[in-house]
Amino acid sequence: MLAIIGGRGLTELANLEITHRQVMRTPFGEPSGAFLFGILNQQEVIFLARHGYGYTIPPHLVNYRANLWALREQGVSDVLSVATVGGIRADLTPGTLVVPDQLIDYTYGRDYTFFSTRNASYKNIDFTLPYSGQLRGRILRSAGKVQQACLDGGVYAATQGPRLDSIAEINRYERDGADMVGMTGMPETALARELDMNYATIAVIANYAAGRGDSQISVNMESVNATAKHAMERVRMILERICTAEECNGN
Repeated sequence: MLAIIGGRGLTELANLEITHRQVMRTPFGEPSGAFLFGILNQQEVIFLARHGYGYTIPPHLVNYRANLWALREQGVSDVLSVATVGGIRADLTPGTLVVPDQLIDYTYGRDYTFFSTRNASYKNIDFTLPYSGQLRGRILRSAGKVQQACLDGGVYAATQGPRLDSIAEINRYERDGADMVGMTGMPETALARELDMNYATIAVIANYAAGRGDSQISVNMESVNATAKHAMERVRMILERICTAEECNGN
């Protein structure tokens, strides 16, 4: 089963035929909100708003462990994340869609692993390729089928938030090799790997990162929200294609 975790601008799926809502409990607390179970293009899907349905949970307080644990308990094997990010690389202009293939973690103080006690065995997950190649390919194929441009590859810098970054910090991320910057990529990506779930992200460039483009002096949040809202219409087209029987069968 596929789960879609939505970020800024994606608190609902317009064509999702909701069958029921369910509040979850986990050993790690409560998820961000009730799970929406439904049918999208005749495929079963679970949808969850990462920041809550009223956008009340900041990125550093999202209960990533509870979200993913509860999804796995419902039989989810594939997790598709939608996240807004700032563009660092010159060609990542506002409104661009990207499927990142690498990431760098700058977060701290978050519950970043399920292996958090000494009295249970643990494993060293292989994080060489953080994102699922199978699910990334499914996103890119679907984008092509609905004629929505979606760039293949890029390095996601996961930062703490909820504040935006300074120009000096963005310069540092660029020197480190990052192409885009967001606040929710970690530990979500690693936790999915610990649970053996396929995980990939559609990153929506909502603004230029600090010191780039029209963000030379400040980031205009009204523009960020407007860009994200417009881009989500294109994201929804891709998600609907991903949930067709043809794409689910790998064609």
